[in-house]
Amino acid sequence: MFLLAITPGPGVFATVSKALFSGFKYAIPVVIGIVVGDLIFLLFAIYGLSMIAEIFSELFILIKYLGSGYLILLGIKLWRTNPSRTDITESKLQSRKYNFWGGLSITLGNPKVILFYLGFLPTFVDLKILSSLDVAIVGFIVSLVLGSVMLFYAFTASRAKLLFKSESAQNKMNKIAGSVMIGTGTVLLSKKPN
Repeated sequence: MFLLAITPGPGVFATVSKALFSGFKYAIPVVIGIVVGDLIFLLFAIYGLSMIAEIFSELFILIKYLGSGYLILLGIKLWRTNPSRTDITESKLQSRKYNFWGGLSITLGNPKVILFYLGFLPTFVDLKILSSLDVAIVGFIVSLVLGSVMLFYAFTASRAKLLFKSESAQNKMNKIAGSVMIGTGTVLLSKKPN
């Protein structure tokens, strides 16, 4: 879950950009929307896919390989990305409700999140044997880890406007994020299906 949360994707970029342009407190509803979106996918994976997982187990293996390749490709792309000079200015502030719905819609349309819950999660957790308490614990872990990581990104971005202007810092962040994505994709490729 931590690797999913820290790898850059639409949710991270939305959180960071909202914090950069509007400040930390305006990024909080975006983070809440992202967490709610993840919980929706988690519940769908647990309750809606257990039967489908048995029928289409080969499809989930294919999704796992495609998703792993996608993460590796994104990591390589980040490694090759040249940093650009960025001017950061204050943006028009939007309502909390708008920010929440933005975070939720970003998550619900995020292929990385969809691949994680539909393809990777069943590799780590046997969804068929989860009790109600297990579901609550997994939901709590998802909320805690994802919320903490996104809030950290938001807080850091709101405090680091000058850092994002530096091409050297952008290059280092691209290399770190790219390495994490390549590593995650490689680990997922090497993990044997249940």
